[in-house]
Amino acid sequence: MDKTRCAILIDVKDYEMAITASMVKELREKTGAGMMDCKTALNETNGDMDAAIDWLRKKGIAKADKKSSRTAAEGLIGVASEGGKAVVVEVNSETDFVARNDAFQTLVRDVASVALTTDGTNEAVSNAGYPSSDKSVGDTIKDLIGTIGENMQLRRSAELSVAEGAVATYIHNQVADGVGKLGVLVAIETDGDKEKMAAFGRQVAMHVAATNPLALSPDEVDADVAEREKAIFSDQARASGKPENIIEKMVEGRMRKFYEEVVLLKQAFVINPDTTVEKALEEAAKDAGGKAKITGYVRFALGEGIEREESDFAAEVAAAAGR
Repeated sequence: MDKTRCAILIDVKDYEMAITASMVKELREKTGAGMMDCKTALNETNGDMDAAIDWLRKKGIAKADKKSSRTAAEGLIGVASEGGKAVVVEVNSETDFVARNDAFQTLVRDVASVALTTDGTNEAVSNAGYPSSDKSVGDTIKDLIGTIGENMQLRRSAELSVAEGAVATYIHNQVADGVGKLGVLVAIETDGDKEKMAAFGRQVAMHVAATNPLALSPDEVDADVAEREKAIFSDQARASGKPENIIEKMVEGRMRKFYEEVVLLKQAFVINPDTTVEKALEEAAKDAGGKAKITGYVRFALGEGIEREESDFAAEVAAAAGR
């Protein structure tokens, strides 16, 4: 073979092994492995993505493998609080079986405690350092995917705080300390007894868990939602054949009823249905010796809004059996 032809072959080989940043990124997303490990794997396998995944698995480096495409709709809600601040997080897994795993429960509690040190946004929590580790929360979750063997993700997180007052927390269907299937935060600003208002706030949090209000006050109801309800009530009223001035009063009455059903402050208080949450707040504030205002609430129900995959159980069993 002449030197010119040999040089051409070498150039072609080098070209075939050129690894792009997008290839490294894709492999990292599929496996959860580090960027340098992904680049090495792609170089070792001449850019073959599937072969690179296998190479990482054989080396014990691949963590998420191809599990990241699976629907994670189970898991746990975690809450944590300190002083006038509280957070709630949702960490998902594929199965409820994993949610009962001690390692997963510890993960969710730790993620909630980390969230307390951030502004509560998903990005901030994911990038924050995991306790007693040199890794981030996001990378720790990827590591646990490899250990437990199914997809997991930090789906969402939220934070409420008050300058003076309390942020109450409540977990419904608690499965372990600080974690469960539904979590609620309620923030109350007050210049009165904070312990008394925190106790009342927990009652309101239980109320929110039970009723799932649409908004805190009528003014905070989405304008499109309110207009749609008003239009429906107007059409219903006009069907009665009443004059327009009567129709207007009928619509006003029905909108008041609508707000009583969906707005937190206007709802009948589940602890005492003879009064509203708003009136109960006034009484609690008097008992606490000051003024009080509910400034916000957050309600996370596990898996809400996630489109779950329908599956053929028999086919799953057959697949697990290798048939």
